[in-house]
Amino acid sequence: MRYRYSTEGNGKLIKKAIVYTQNEHRINFSDVDPQAVLIIRQLQSRGFETYIVGGAVRDLILGKKPKDFDIASSASPAQIKKIFRNSRIIGRRFRLVHVFYGPKIIEVSTFRSLKDGSSSNTFGDIEDDVQRRDFTINALFYDPLEQLVVDYIGGMKDIKKGILRPIIPLNLIFTDDPVRMIRAVKYASMCNFKLPHPIKAKIKKSTHLLSSISPSRLTEEIFKIIHTPHAAKIINDLDNCGIYRYLQPKAEELFRIMPSFKDRYLNTFEELYKNTSDVSPIEAVLALIKDYIDDNAPWKSNSSSAEQFRNAFSLARNFVLPMNPPKIRLYGAIRSLFGQHGIEVKRLRFNNTRQPKAPGDEREVTEEPRLVKRKKRRRRRKSNNKNSNDD
Repeated sequence: MRYRYSTEGNGKLIKKAIVYTQNEHRINFSDVDPQAVLIIRQLQSRGFETYIVGGAVRDLILGKKPKDFDIASSASPAQIKKIFRNSRIIGRRFRLVHVFYGPKIIEVSTFRSLKDGSSSNTFGDIEDDVQRRDFTINALFYDPLEQLVVDYIGGMKDIKKGILRPIIPLNLIFTDDPVRMIRAVKYASMCNFKLPHPIKAKIKKSTHLLSSISPSRLTEEIFKIIHTPHAAKIINDLDNCGIYRYLQPKAEELFRIMPSFKDRYLNTFEELYKNTSDVSPIEAVLALIKDYIDDNAPWKSNSSSAEQFRNAFSLARNFVLPMNPPKIRLYGAIRSLFGQHGIEVKRLRFNNTRQPKAPGDEREVTEEPRLVKRKKRRRRRKSNNKNSNDD
């Protein structure tokens, strides 16, 4: 075990962080994304302090292979963008860089400062940045080149003890960002950690704050949940804390009036991940709506399959509110469900987008067909010519 020190104004050394070696943290280097290592090597070679951060480090320490790798660096977004041509800067308030490797995106952020408070969006150093993170288990920094874990906040000990401990004061953590309530329950469920009573009590008193969160953020959180093998446990724990009503109010209402529906709903997710830990977006959305559509779609109707499909689509759309999944995923999920019921659905015109060719097809194509694009170009040319003639 090593230590990281900093110097006070009087020249006295102060111990700031514990540095764990590979023999101590036991991270399997083969589980680390090679592109993340490449990004870190490029930035470090140019003198920028750079680490893998957040949930990826937590999962690596727990012996899990992360799906996503986030990186934090002392380099500014402009400096990062200059190094990686396969990248773009995103965000308005706090700018981040997305580095692209085919369909894979690795997010690189700059250390944030605390000088203007916990909600500031100014750049800082690693000591500031660690204080901006939500829970200690997500505030570890991993250098894969040296294979060292830097711990400023006691996150390693909390992982070993199985405790979820907030960094931001409890009276501020959920008012600053109510979504942290969802994440607190999710982390505890995924890692099989204890959710301390003070956090649980604060969550139950603060759930109403989630009513102000935008549908897009709620959609993002739901998608993260249903794409983990722990989805059933997380949903059950969110419901027990009074949170799930803000994510899926119609499902939560059925949980209360029909306990058997909740059992089926949770069992659908358990079955989904019974033999795999990786499912497609369409399969995950299907698990979210399957039991409700099975119960409520007009399966025995005399109407055409196209009309049945449109009715089912409308039911599903209303059921998942305020979640707003991409239509292509909801379309694919319902088409797959119709296939399970033995109902053939011909390809429908659907907002000028290409759709999966067969029930259960997992491809997601969001680009418009070439023919539609050509028609649009022709209309634009005609409009421009007309405007020129008018002049």
